[in-house]
Amino acid sequence: MKRCPIFYEPCKNSHYSEKGLKLLSQNLTGLKLLAYTAAEQRSEASARATKLSIQGVQPKLSAILNIKDSRFELVDNGGKYILKPQHHLYQQLPENEDVTMRMAKAAGITVPIHGLIWSKDHSLTYFIKRFDRAGHKDKIPVEDFSQLAGLTRDTKYNYSMEKLVLLLDEYCTFPVIEKARLFRRVLFNWIVGNEDMHLKNYSVIRNGDKIELSPAYDLLNSTIVIKGISEEIALSLSGKKKNLTRENLVDYFGRERCGLTDKVISDILQSFSQAIETWYSLLKICFLSEDYKEKYAALLSKRINILEI
Repeated sequence: MKRCPIFYEPCKNSHYSEKGLKLLSQNLTGLKLLAYTAAEQRSEASARATKLSIQGVQPKLSAILNIKDSRFELVDNGGKYILKPQHHLYQQLPENEDVTMRMAKAAGITVPIHGLIWSKDHSLTYFIKRFDRAGHKDKIPVEDFSQLAGLTRDTKYNYSMEKLVLLLDEYCTFPVIEKARLFRRVLFNWIVGNEDMHLKNYSVIRNGDKIELSPAYDLLNSTIVIKGISEEIALSLSGKKKNLTRENLVDYFGRERCGLTDKVISDILQSFSQAIETWYSLLKICFLSEDYKEKYAALLSKRINILEI
């Protein structure tokens, strides 16, 4: 059975379901294959790297959705979407990121519109709609935590989770609310094996008169992708990056460092508990290989047990 890579629902005689297309645009009736193979996308990403404001380990391309021609087009300026093709070293990153972002949404974390699209060679490319763009030309102010901390791309790991909380106090309009949101994300990323949440993977955004955490991005299970990983988080917590416990994550970080009440912590843990069934269901129908699905589910089960949720 064919599944729509945008909405994970069955589609009969098309690459995408109607619901998946409507998520992109109410006026979209079809979507052509992206006119580049995975290798060609990586080549384009390398050639255009200096023109793209968002960089990182994964190759990225800026794109617009041409509704009239029913296709994504690569652009150097004015892009509304970021495309991430298959990596030449790390397997199934687009499929991994897409399902992890869906799991995050099920856990109560705000995420942008995202999904998977078919490329010319029938490989899957991940897309995410930019949340720092409005209208045709307007840019919404966003700063990542590396900028807020006065650090660089090269020093994005030289920080701690404790100091991350202090940045919320300094820059956010309602830091108490943002600390609860941060706690939710930190727990989620640990549960799903995302050990690469460095400073550039957290940002604040101006929303009207408020400065708050931006929608989540760059969420994926890096533990099942990169062999030999021993660390569990990118930024140290209580002086450690591995062998974390419920006491470290919930009692120390949530209650002591974030200052969250027992009620807030209980509500977040309860929402995770209610999302567990959805997480496993998403893993079953996602586009990861069966081997990766099994590894992902095994890690998920292990971390859920440690947190006792």
